[in-house]
Formats: sequence, C-alpha cells, structure tokens
Amino acid sequence: MSALTDEQVARARMRSLLLVESPASTCHDIASWFGAMQAQDAGSGAFSLGVRLPEPSQSHVESAFERADVIRTWPMRGTIHVIPAEDARWMLELTGSRSLAAYEGRRRQLGLDSASADRAVVVLSDALTASARLTRSACLQALRDEGIPTDGQRGYHLLWFAAVQGVICIGPQVGTQQTFTLLDRCAPDQVQLVGDDALTELAYRFFRSHGPAPVTDFAGWSGLTLTAARRGVALNEGRLVSRRHADRDTWLTPDLAERLDSADWRQWSVAVALPGFDEFVLGYKDRRIPVGDEGLERIVPGGNGMFRSTVCVDGRAVATWTRTVRRDRVDVAVEAFPGLSAAQQARIAGSYERYTRFVGLPVRLV
Repeated sequence: MSALTDEQVARARMRSLLLVESPASTCHDIASWFGAMQAQDAGSGAFSLGVRLPEPSQSHVESAFERADVIRTWPMRGTIHVIPAEDARWMLELTGSRSLAAYEGRRRQLGLDSASADRAVVVLSDALTASARLTRSACLQALRDEGIPTDGQRGYHLLWFAAVQGVICIGPQVGTQQTFTLLDRCAPDQVQLVGDDALTELAYRFFRSHGPAPVTDFAGWSGLTLTAARRGVALNEGRLVSRRHADRDTWLTPDLAERLDSADWRQWSVAVALPGFDEFVLGYKDRRIPVGDEGLERIVPGGNGMFRSTVCVDGRAVATWTRTVRRDRVDVAVEAFPGLSAAQQARIAGSYERYTRFVGLPVRLV
C-alpha cells in the first residue's frame, strides 16, 4: 500500500469536509458530521454551514439556529464553534473544562476574583430565566446592575465563563446583535457521554470530517494534550485506519482509505468560495496542504488572527476574497495567488455558484 500524495490528501479532505459528495442534507447533519466547526464570526459560521447544504440558503441556516438544531458556544480552546445542540454538555466537559484552567491567569489580569465570576453566572442565569433571550448588551447591563464590572474584556470573559459552565449559550442573531439564552432551555435533551466514550466520539468525528490528518492536527483542533489525542485514536481501532503521508501516519475512515486506493479520488474536483475561519484552513495545525508555504501570509496578513475568505480549487487555496453587499448584488473582489495555472484562474469565477445561491443575489467579480 503506497503512501498518500499531497494531491490525494488535498482532494480527499474536500470529501471529508463535505465539499464534494456530501451525505448531509441539514445544518444539524453537517454539525454532527464535524462535531464542532469554528465560528467566532457569526456570518462566516453561517456560510460554513450554508456552503455545505445541497441547496445553499441563508434562511435555512437562520432557521436551524432559531430552532436550536445547532448552537454556538465555546466548547474548546476558548473559541466559539457551531455544534449540535444536544452535544453541548459532553463536549464542554471533555474539552471546555481545559479552557477553565488555562484562563485562571487571564481572570486575575482582568481584576476578577472567583467569587465575582461565580456570582455573574447566577446573575446571568436569573436574567435569562426571566427573559428567554437577551442581547449581549442586555446581559452586560444585568451584570452591571448587580455591581459586577464589565468594562474592557471583563464582560466577554464572564459570558464565556457562564457558557463553559454549561449555563448559557449563544442564541440566534437579532440583526447584527449577538444574543444569549439558557442552555437547558434551548437544548434540554443532551447526549450523555463521559470519559473515554466522549474522547472516542470526538476523535472519530474529527478524523471523519478532516482526514487524512495526523494526530497532531486533532490535538491542535480539540485543545487536548497529545497524549489524550493519541488515546482517542487508539480507542477508535477499527473505525479509523492509518495511511502514511509526508513520512508520518495520518488517520481516516476505512471507507475513505478504500476509495483512495481506487481512482475515485481523482473525481473529487471542486472549486468553491469559502468564508474566513472555515474548517478548510482552521481545522488543521499543519496548513501546508490547504494553503501552501506562501499562502498563509495572504490569508492571515501579519499573523493577526483574522482569517480572510478563500477560494479553493481541488483542496488548495488559490485566492482570497472580500465582498460588498449592495441592494441588488454582491460585489466580490478577488486577489488570486501568483503562479496560478490558466485552468485554476478560469475556475475562480465558477467557485461563487454556491455563494450566489446562499445570499440569493447575483455576484459581480471586481
């Protein structure tokens, strides 16, 4: 059995990432497939779901959040993700709890003590019991009314703390405003997974949705230790298999491995415009395959943490793009990477087909 080539890995990931041959038909299907999808920017998170739907639709995504089929919260690495609503508690217990220990120092920097943080959780719980949904500003006002400071980053930290405790989660957007609600109210029926069962499931979902990938990518994505990540792989014996790539083991599902041994992978050809913060880039610690040696600086200029939207062709980023939404169209400015082949350049225009359907407006390339 030969080692995987870069091209095989790039194209296979497009299938794992549900960008070709997707079995998902709903936002819940997509979130369940991934386990968690990074979504600190609400608009990017919505399009990350929408671009993977059979019929990309912004209203479909908004309805899924309104019904709490999927929610946004902080399950891992102190970062907002989209997750299936029913998986919140076991994910928070497995990976979110690690964030709590890491942020003790941050709390002291903010001048908050444990008593104030615990009291903030009670205040937010009481406020959201009285009102099913509150905007972020209303939540912060409720804290200030009880003498809890929210200036600087204190308010954000306290909202995060209450969410990682499993008390609140981010609710549907109201216009441009972020809202919060009680987790027990929007997602009362929670899946019960603990210990190794939870670790097994999270590892399987990661490699199913990101494979082929090395175990270091799973550790980086989940925030777990490398030891725990390796154990997660070992617990999935039979559900995951290894293939060599770039002189190391990568992990993937047996079905995907079998198809990579045939000629199927050559058919996994797609050109698609993706939002910033999509799992296509952020799902991997080693980003050489999706963005190359030069591309990361173009996607994250200056390493400022703000990931630009990308165009990918056959599993490789070939351009970045920005948009301006007008009344009757969306103007898209594309910055293609140097050295593109004529065939790649020709496919960039066609990559916006899914985005056009998602926003329901024609796209004009600028």
